[in-house]
Amino acid sequence: MRVGRLAVTVGAALTLMAPAAHAAAPEIPEPIIESIGAAAEVAPGITHRELTTSTAAGQVMADVVEVDLADPAVRVDLLWPGSVAARGPVKGMADRIGAVAAINGDFFDIGRTNAPAGPAVLAGRPLKGAVPQGRRAAPAVPGAETDYVFAVDSTGVARVDRLPLRGEVRRTGIVAASTQPPLPIVALNQHAVPQNGIGVFTADWGEADRARTLCGSDVDRDAQCAIDQIELAVRDGRVAEIRPPGGGVIPPGETVVVGRDMGAVFLRSLAVGDEVSVDYRLEPASGVAPFMAVGGSPILRDTRPTEGLNDSARAPRSGVGVTPDGHRMVLVTVDGRQSDSVGATLLQFARLLGELGLDDALNLDGGGSSTLAFRPPGAPSTTIVNDPSDPSPRLVPNGIAVWTV
Repeated sequence: MRVGRLAVTVGAALTLMAPAAHAAAPEIPEPIIESIGAAAEVAPGITHRELTTSTAAGQVMADVVEVDLADPAVRVDLLWPGSVAARGPVKGMADRIGAVAAINGDFFDIGRTNAPAGPAVLAGRPLKGAVPQGRRAAPAVPGAETDYVFAVDSTGVARVDRLPLRGEVRRTGIVAASTQPPLPIVALNQHAVPQNGIGVFTADWGEADRARTLCGSDVDRDAQCAIDQIELAVRDGRVAEIRPPGGGVIPPGETVVVGRDMGAVFLRSLAVGDEVSVDYRLEPASGVAPFMAVGGSPILRDTRPTEGLNDSARAPRSGVGVTPDGHRMVLVTVDGRQSDSVGATLLQFARLLGELGLDDALNLDGGGSSTLAFRPPGAPSTTIVNDPSDPSPRLVPNGIAVWTV
């Protein structure tokens, strides 16, 4: 439980960002934000505020970290533990890279591979693609396909975007390409390879058993594993080994191609020694290549909450959003399951993000995963500033890291 919170009336002090004006709206709901504290500088271009509101269910408390992406000293990238199928503490991962602030990221395959569900990009490098829609364990958000991301490009402009995976395995060499059509790649370092699909794993995946990614259906993680499955190791442009899918670290320079169901049948047309090319990319819907990207569900679009958001289930929440110009990013956590904070519904959370002046925003993993940390001026390490609902901070697979250079 928090102590010593500073709050002032919202009408007197909410100068974080003015919400965009709209032409006559048929109905204006009561404001979500009741009071907000004065901004405290964390580092150049980065500030922190605390806010509160009261609902019929009780008090809600939240933390807001605002980041000026136009500040040349500010840098943003993906927070991760060093492999896709792994987890780490937000604070520990942030301290390891010297981050000034960090928030948890995407929903993930908890208790199994622990890999996140949506796409991820680190320093311009695509780490993974999005699992099938039915395999994402997240609150229902209408229209929230799993390839939605919060992205920041190399110029420091942020946006909500989509990153569908495109790729193919093609036989090359003496045999003309026309004799065998390319085989589409539908998964990249994902915890769920779509049924009848072909997936690619790289050294970024980690040690988790790749056979587990071939289990379940596109809508049921507990469905049986694929009866027909296969794994090919590709080295130096050739099929080096054909084997059952397994685990263990993939050596640098090796690419593993797996197939399930009809995907396995297609891969069996290849043999050890065949020359092949394995090409894949995450293709931004905006046309702008991301420097970093993390998956999430869009709950605020063009300053308005997504239609049909749940307004009954309360929980701790984490989110990230951007102002209309793309130059200001805001990280927000809402405490829940606490004696002094009951949490927010998805609709309330979306409205709160809109009142902070955001244009578009994503809901990130919440519940026990919801964690926000920053390093106070002069401190040697970060401090968790929200109240995580688990007895100890949950380990998570990724997040957003901010630091100054």
